[in-house]
Amino acid sequence: MGKITVYGTIYFMDKTKLVLRWPRQAGNDPIEISATIKKALESDRIMAEVDGRLLIIPGRNVKYIEISPSPEKLPKGVLLGAEIMP
Repeated sequence: MGKITVYGTIYFMDKTKLVLRWPRQAGNDPIEISATIKKALESDRIMAEVDGRLLIIPGRNVKYIEISPSPEKLPKGVLLGAEIMP
């Protein structure tokens, strides 16, 4: 199976957005995926290496983040099968 590309859209409080693309970082180990998600949620910033540069985004400026595709294994407490209604 080839590498999975993940897309992330960061929506900011000022209604702008930033779209990033990266190869899936965590493997298929549900414990590792859960720990990575928990660490990201507890952080006050998002950091990404982009074209040899470090991008640091303060969490207070972020409205929400959308990640696609979702990891196959998610931590307890995540609503599964939800839909956004118009």
